[in-house]
Amino acid sequence: MSQIIIDIADGKVSNKPDDVLVTYSLGSCVGVAIYDPGVQVGGIIHCMLPIASVDPQKAEVKPFMFVDSGMMKFLTMLFDLGVNRSRAIIKVAGCARILDNSNLFRIGERNHTVLRKILWKNGLMIKAEQVGGSLSRTLRLEIGSGRCTLRSSGVESEF
Repeated sequence: MSQIIIDIADGKVSNKPDDVLVTYSLGSCVGVAIYDPGVQVGGIIHCMLPIASVDPQKAEVKPFMFVDSGMMKFLTMLFDLGVNRSRAIIKVAGCARILDNSNLFRIGERNHTVLRKILWKNGLMIKAEQVGGSLSRTLRLEIGSGRCTLRSSGVESEF
């Protein structure tokens, strides 16, 4: 098994059955795992901020930093590897309220809203999600089986 780490503001896809994709430290960031069992293709994206228009130059260099620009690129990468919209299994984690006790910026909440809008516009539905709260999460996807797990506060569970 080969572990592939998805950093903050990054996204990766794979069609290799031995690959395991993992992203750590999902706080207010949103993590999205998409898997198509029909072609055994999947990916994970880890986005920090909702909208690329706040820094178009940064979005040009690091599109995965933003939910809107990152998800569009991520979906294109998945579709290019044969992912079918009707078979896509989508799981979402993160969007917590961390380092924003006053809830002034609502980054996590805004990330979630933008993500749902993009998925809806693309005819994609979320199968499972664990969002909000104040805990950091780790999201893992096994390409060979499609098994997806979530780890939070030292506890790992099927997702």
